Amino acid sequence: MSFVADKTEENSSTSLLESSKMQNLTQDGQNLVNSLSSRYNLSFDAVLHMLIAVNNGSGSMAQFNCPELGGGGQWMRGGMTMVGDMFNYGLKSTVDNLCNELANGLANMQVFMPLPKGSRSSNQWWPGDLGQPFSSGAQNSTRYAIFPKRLAVEVNGNVTVYDTLDNNIGGISQQQGGNSSLTFSSQYGTILVNTLPVVSGTGSAPIMRAPAPQNNFIEPPAPAPYKSTPAMQTTQNFSNTTSVDDVIQLIEKLAKLRDMGAISDNEYNSKKTDLLNRI
Repeated sequence: MSFVADKTEENSSTSLLESSKMQNLTQDGQNLVNSLSSRYNLSFDAVLHMLIAVNNGSGSMAQFNCPELGGGGQWMRGGMTMVGDMFNYGLKSTVDNLCNELANGLANMQVFMPLPKGSRSSNQWWPGDLGQPFSSGAQNSTRYAIFPKRLAVEVNGNVTVYDTLDNNIGGISQQQGGNSSLTFSSQYGTILVNTLPVVSGTGSAPIMRAPAPQNNFIEPPAPAPYKSTPAMQTTQNFSNTTSVDDVIQLIEKLAKLRDMGAISDNEYNSKKTDLLNRI
């Protein structure tokens, strides 16, 4: 089945490809596009168009207008995929798989050549040798840019580069304070920025968080004393009901401590399991 692009589609497709002229593909980027072009039976330009669209969407979404993929459409990672031929589920699957592979490539390798240092059009504040981020943004007085294996953070004009180790960094949130209050989500849960190794800049070195004080947690009430068999059954039912209510409250408090960054996801899950086992 062939797709014929109208003038609007051609202009939209051309504008995305024109934007790639600001940056050339690295050898890894060319290999990625060539490989996907061959595997999906698409032209080099079609895959490049989708690569730029996914990159513009920070690796989590894309708006595209590609004649070889049915014209205009949208893709969201882990969500809905829309194509021009809305009932062509095979095409939707192709777009979803292609965009996921492109997003993974952007997250794990340097796809685009770094922009020239001092380029005004790039608004580049991070070190030039990091290349082009696959995600960037700002919150309050803090800016961040995520690269393969690196995270750049600017606070009040001071830039710090961190090693992200094997974390696949996703969403960002910020509590009150400086860059030490920035947290990112990864496959391991919520990560505090200041727990990552510093590669360069003025950021603080990794710190070890002290375990949460034991008085943050309230022990469940002791079981009711033994009486007669009928009375014991009634007392146990009342005690169990009380324990369940207390455990639910404790789990809610643990969740708040986790959201505040006082405890890690692993600590939260461990304490939650321990409390549930006491019911």
